[in-house]
Amino acid sequence: MFEKLFEAPGLAPHVEGLRAAPRKWLVTGAAGFIGSNLVEALLRLDQQVVGLDNFATGHQRNLDELLAAVGPERAARFHMITGDIRDSATCAAACDGVDVVLHQAALGSVPRSLADPLTSHDVNVTGFVRMLDAARQAGVGRFVYAASSSTYGDEPALPKREERIGNPLSPYAVTKLVNELYAAVYARSYGFKATGLRYFNVFGPRQDPHGAYAAVIPKWLDALITGKEVTINGDGETSRDFCFVMNAVQANLLAALAPDEAQGEVFNVAVGDRTSLNRLFQLLLDNLAASGAPVEAEPAYGEFRAGDVRHSEADIDKARRLLGYAPTHDIAAGLEAAMPWYLAHRARV
Repeated sequence: MFEKLFEAPGLAPHVEGLRAAPRKWLVTGAAGFIGSNLVEALLRLDQQVVGLDNFATGHQRNLDELLAAVGPERAARFHMITGDIRDSATCAAACDGVDVVLHQAALGSVPRSLADPLTSHDVNVTGFVRMLDAARQAGVGRFVYAASSSTYGDEPALPKREERIGNPLSPYAVTKLVNELYAAVYARSYGFKATGLRYFNVFGPRQDPHGAYAAVIPKWLDALITGKEVTINGDGETSRDFCFVMNAVQANLLAALAPDEAQGEVFNVAVGDRTSLNRLFQLLLDNLAASGAPVEAEPAYGEFRAGDVRHSEADIDKARRLLGYAPTHDIAAGLEAAMPWYLAHRARV
């Protein structure tokens, strides 16, 4: 996976330069799904990496796995801080001497935010501003943060373009929109530019299949492997632009390395295609069969889920033009690459 990432057309020219002149990177949410993949990519590029996580949704097993994968010499370049982005002193300490911040820490999930909007606001807005301000005061050179496709809300047009958004449909969507507003204000008020990446349904290794707010792909795979019923919300024709995690890692690195004129922008991070939930279900069955773990199952259908948009597909032209972003994996290639991890993880549970 990482070899293909480092060979991506926009990233390949930077690889040797990064290894020759390592930078110090802070990855918040380092023990989480996307964060741990970012940490591993950076260590494989021989960078110095600081991780920050309070382990509310992240896992020590993700860190153990990535450190074992990169080997002891590269693992020695990693320093982990256990702390909360809502604490100003923790943010300041984490940013000390850092060249680049990749801010992934957040409480995800639309349903979670509907059940507990106050905590989602506290982490995703207050925590974001504390980290943003700590980075500004520390003189960090680049700040890249995880935005969200949920910001598009009820905007009906497809594909989704960065300059055109609708009304938010959940507290989570509001928190992510507020992040973008704060980033814009910090650029105008202080000259500190933060670049936002609107993720579209990222999936891949280390995405937790357990818990009430698990994402659809790991949750369904876990259910299929263990013989449980898969429930599709609605009629199954709801569609999403599923984005393999290596595409998200690529976008983060390119955003951090982009020239000054591309800083402070917001970019879609996706593949530029959409897949219905019915089609996704069949793809999962096909991949399990190809991996030697065939399953015969039919989905059950339930009610549409509150706060969900009907269709989501990204226009990724802006990221292509300004960042050099070019997805290395569509949904089929991503599922094929991730399947060994999903099966091995299920075997360890």
